[in-house]
Amino acid sequence: MNKLLQILLPLLFCATIASATKLKGHVYDKQSGEALVGATVVLENTGKATTTGLDGSFELKDVTPGAAAIRISYITYKTITRQITILKEDNAHLKIYMESAAKDLNEVTVRATASGSNDRDARRIEQNATQVMNIVSGKAIEVSPDLTVANVMQRVSGVSIERNSNGDGQYAILRGMDKRYNYTLVNGVKIPSPDNKYRYVPLDLFPSDLLDRLEVYKTLTPNLEADAIGGAVNMVMKNAPDHFQINANIATGYSQLFFDRNFTSFDASGINHKSPYEINGRSNNATQADFSKGVFDYTSKKPAPNMVGSLSLGQRFFDSKLGVIVAGSYQNTYRGSNSTLYNPTVTGTDEYSIITNKSYREYSEHQTRLGLHGKVDYAFDKNNKISLYNVYVDLKNQQVRDAVSTTFNGVYDPAAGNAELVYNTRSRLTEQKIYNSTLHGDHKFFDDKFKVQWSAVYSTAQNEVPQNTNIELNGLQQNFQNTRTSLVNTSPVEMRWERNTDNDKAGYLDLTYNIFRGNKNLDLSFGGLYRDKQRSGFYNNYSLSPSAANAGLLYGKDFQNYTDLQLVVNNPTGGVANPLTYDASEKTSSGYGMFNYKSNGLELIGGARVEHTNQGYNMLFAQGETRPSGNQIYTDVLPSLTAKYHLTDKQQLHASYYRAVNRPGFYELNPGVVPGEDYDEKGNPDLKRALADNYDLRYELFPGASEQLLVGAFYKRIKDPIEFIFQTDGSVHNNIYYIPGNFGTAKNYGAEIDYIKFFNKIGIKANYTYTHSSITTPKNKRQIDPVSGDIQTVNVMQTRPLYGQSEHIGNLSLLYKDTKKGWDIQVAGAYTGSRIIAVSQFVNNDQWQQGFIQMDVSAEKRFAGGLSAFIKANNLLNTPTKVYIKGTNPANDKIKEDLVSNGHTLIRNDFYGQSYLIGLRYKFN
Repeated sequence: MNKLLQILLPLLFCATIASATKLKGHVYDKQSGEALVGATVVLENTGKATTTGLDGSFELKDVTPGAAAIRISYITYKTITRQITILKEDNAHLKIYMESAAKDLNEVTVRATASGSNDRDARRIEQNATQVMNIVSGKAIEVSPDLTVANVMQRVSGVSIERNSNGDGQYAILRGMDKRYNYTLVNGVKIPSPDNKYRYVPLDLFPSDLLDRLEVYKTLTPNLEADAIGGAVNMVMKNAPDHFQINANIATGYSQLFFDRNFTSFDASGINHKSPYEINGRSNNATQADFSKGVFDYTSKKPAPNMVGSLSLGQRFFDSKLGVIVAGSYQNTYRGSNSTLYNPTVTGTDEYSIITNKSYREYSEHQTRLGLHGKVDYAFDKNNKISLYNVYVDLKNQQVRDAVSTTFNGVYDPAAGNAELVYNTRSRLTEQKIYNSTLHGDHKFFDDKFKVQWSAVYSTAQNEVPQNTNIELNGLQQNFQNTRTSLVNTSPVEMRWERNTDNDKAGYLDLTYNIFRGNKNLDLSFGGLYRDKQRSGFYNNYSLSPSAANAGLLYGKDFQNYTDLQLVVNNPTGGVANPLTYDASEKTSSGYGMFNYKSNGLELIGGARVEHTNQGYNMLFAQGETRPSGNQIYTDVLPSLTAKYHLTDKQQLHASYYRAVNRPGFYELNPGVVPGEDYDEKGNPDLKRALADNYDLRYELFPGASEQLLVGAFYKRIKDPIEFIFQTDGSVHNNIYYIPGNFGTAKNYGAEIDYIKFFNKIGIKANYTYTHSSITTPKNKRQIDPVSGDIQTVNVMQTRPLYGQSEHIGNLSLLYKDTKKGWDIQVAGAYTGSRIIAVSQFVNNDQWQQGFIQMDVSAEKRFAGGLSAFIKANNLLNTPTKVYIKGTNPANDKIKEDLVSNGHTLIRNDFYGQSYLIGLRYKFN
């Protein structure tokens, strides 16, 4: 008998293994039909369990056939237990539908609305939105490699990023339309810009971890302000959660750039934030003692590690009537770049530039970024609610640019290592900040038939650059050894103070009346806003030179440090007579009428917006300009129509037309001349606003939770587009300035596709945008006069793409999510095609940025108790920014540097290095 059992038991065991099978299925929300991600699936009495993947699917392996019980649980949902029978080699697929466990409150009904903080809600908002839009959810931002809103923007279809000197994103270019054609909102309210000339907002001011979601509007409806030809960016800040919640993180990291070189800084502690003119009055003669020497006190060493952190606390009180949230973010980072800049000049009748000198520049930037957000909302009852939210962001950037320039003249001998050099060091402390406070009310009357929304808004934006200092020394290279010699007398030391403030006061009112409901629904909306914007700018410039007794002193011999220099102030009363010392104002009043009609799968939203603008400027220290003050007054009627046709409950067609406006920047109307490092700028008081007709068509498919397929096309026709060109002023000196102007009619069209798909634990996010634009502007061309034989300059018209427009933009992100084991991993690549970044005054000499790929990665591992660890790594490929001219000049061959490739001449080459961050996150829900 025992021998028989010894034979049969292995056979029975093998038979059991052979009979084991797999159990597969999906878990969905019963009401919406959307897949639930991270639901726990347990096969009872077996010890087998798993969690649903990104598409709601699950799989249990090696399951024994027969009767079984499966239990599914998910936070905020009712737990389900189902009796099933598992058959051998069963190919059946279970579909489990779960019901929400939410309970209704007696007096105040608080419904779980789509906040957009997770991907599922973000997709639903996109699906239901009247505008064509894209959304990045708060959860996607949290697990992404990005620390600022600007860098998050590069993940959105049709968006490319203009980067600052350390390689971080700064401004968004939407569908090939430069930053000037877009505006920025916080919680649906437009915010002012700290820029000293223009109205666009630098998005690197905003830490990304303050956001609930990021919305990008690509079309407008009449209830939105109309100065967004390219689109609008809306930052929706964190909202009070339904229950007490803590979210905190802290991280540290380093930039690989400083593994290879030191970080240079200066002593900013003694800087006066007001100039001697402001402190002592204009009649006082400033001396060197009135200026802090800390801007010359340089140190070079390895920087401290980067430190970033954030904390948010939220809770609802009094039966959820009162909601409170406070959030803060602080980032202390050390960034930089290594840059080689080749200076191009068109000489004689040459078609393309020759390179006259090169400048090797090392940027060292210490940035401290602070963001604070607070919101209080109170629901008196189900029909009346008010909220007060405040946001404050502050970015300080202490930058040193250390440069050495090589002149390609007769002394230049690359084989022997001989050249004439110029050392230039710039110390700059910049602080930009924005504050916004909004009191908002929502009210409903007559059984929700009549709705009133209002907002009272105060905003301010400030920019301050105190004692911006530039100093130059002569130098020599002999036998490949570089030495500094004496101060450059022809280029005195500069001390500049720059400051500007933009104050906004605005009121919004929106009224909506429901005409009828049922199978057909019609809402009529009316409203408007009034905004009073006041801007002031201040500019003060001093130049200093060595005293007669100190002229020609040698560095390293007669003085050991820049702080040893004895200087004389050339303009002791201060150069306040500058066009950047000015006042400007803009008063905008607007009203709109809009209807929203829904019937049998068709939705129509249309109407018109009327905007009246009174924009003006006043130069406080005019220098003989014929128009030291001026203003423009105009009224625009801007119609729009949007149609949505629901093919099914998950797919729809979305079409839109709207007319939009782009107003000149505040300084652009000012006719004064602002000297610059590379060229002088001048305003144009005759500059007109641009108007554009915009058309959009998009097919939208939302097959499951967090998934989508968006395929669209757009066309823009811009009348009087505003672009900067180099232009002579018509004077006897024939001075050339960089001047804004209107240039006929520009066209911009393209197509885009946005795809998100999940396969259990694997996800793909991909988008691609093709854009083509054209604008015709005047250019200079030199030729030989056939009569006199002299060189003459003639004007010709040249057609080119719009400034900043890339023909190809793409993103690809690979995601891995294992809810059971607590893993979130993302590998993200972004491609930006070539684009014009500087418009030349000469034909065929525009400067193009070469197309590039940036690769970033992030990963997070969650542990028990709400704790998780994460890493973020940026610019893994150390992708440089390369700038070139589409053409070559044989004269550049003597430079003996690798400048020519594929018929292009290299103009600039910037490297930023990789950056790494590792940290901990804590969540209490």
